[in-house]
Amino acid sequence: MSSQPTALDETPLTAWQARPRVSWDTLGRPAKAYRIFHAAWSVAGLASLGYIWLCAVRRRRDRYLWASIGFLSVEGVGLAIGGGDCPMGPFQEHLGDPVPFFELVLPPRAARAAVPILTGVSVVGILAALLRRPQRPSP
Repeated sequence: MSSQPTALDETPLTAWQARPRVSWDTLGRPAKAYRIFHAAWSVAGLASLGYIWLCAVRRRRDRYLWASIGFLSVEGVGLAIGGGDCPMGPFQEHLGDPVPFFELVLPPRAARAAVPILTGVSVVGILAALLRRPQRPSP
């Protein structure tokens, strides 16, 4: 028997496992700028989600709730266009950054689960905010 591995012995890597790791120092300026923008966008999205849930719990509706719902709706349309992935992924790769944003802060398995989980939490939060009528002030 040969001690050399054959093609049959090698398990093919998935696209997630085959992604090269790119450090901040090796990124070009455009890729760095896009990562900063993407981080700010993500913080705004999480803040919107938190505010929607706050409004649902407190039975409050205001212009910030509608703005938050609008922001998450734009994200939802983008994810639908991207088939569940960020539609800006090819642009990000073109800038020299092949690492999906969630993989910067989460392990690959958790990163893959983040979008469906956040989508579910968003939909339930929006429904809760819309279906729970605002409380009337006490006399």
